[in-house]
Amino acid sequence: MTDDPPDADSHYRDAAYYDHAYRRYKSDVGFYVELATGSGGPVLELGVGTGRVATAIAREGIEVVGVDKMTTMLERARRRLEKAPKRVRDRVTLVEGDLRDVRLERRFPFVAAPFNVFQHLYGRHDVERALATVAAHMTPNARLAFDVLMPDPVSLARDPNRYYKSRPVTHPADGKRYGYDEAFDYDHERQIQTTTMRFSDLEDGRERFRETLPQRQFFPRELEALLHYNGFEMLRLDGGFGAEPIDAYTESLVVIARLRR
Repeated sequence: MTDDPPDADSHYRDAAYYDHAYRRYKSDVGFYVELATGSGGPVLELGVGTGRVATAIAREGIEVVGVDKMTTMLERARRRLEKAPKRVRDRVTLVEGDLRDVRLERRFPFVAAPFNVFQHLYGRHDVERALATVAAHMTPNARLAFDVLMPDPVSLARDPNRYYKSRPVTHPADGKRYGYDEAFDYDHERQIQTTTMRFSDLEDGRERFRETLPQRQFFPRELEALLHYNGFEMLRLDGGFGAEPIDAYTESLVVIARLRR
């Protein structure tokens, strides 16, 4: 039993477009690579996706075990690894599984969940199960690191019936350009914001397809409490990957934690 909203996986079925859409997002890679190399490895990455971070860690000589429940994302990760040198490929193991219940029967000095993975834990029980997974795979002095988006009050207050127009996008599946706009619907009770991404024909304006992306919103002190009551101690809570303070300009909350002693 989970608290997943309907069609929670919509945004991750087309892994080629996912990679295309986020191809310029690199601000987190150095942060996770530094922690991984500092740990000495091996590394467990929960929500490995298309292997963006895992491959970068493996290039630094560290073994990575990457877990993801989406077969589309794992297949894309394998294609990414096929382009990497054999020494890099051999350091990455991909596992299909849900981070809420996967058990690998081994432990790691570093567990990572990059790029808003925990925002797909929609209810308290999901968070508890995910943190139990983390704890089950940590060595005594291991670190957990993850990031989530800082809730944006302006975005959360938007009219859910209004679409906000963005630049046209090129879809890698067919090479065509589509009109692109987004709508934002915030469930105040469940703290879930659903972004609907609409792709339309540039000539006649008709919608061709859409994707949805529901994301649980976590506030800073809420994260601290959830970690504490699940046996963790927060070591750092920053407003960015360069240890920036949390302020009105913060985009990502970045957490480093360990099991409470």
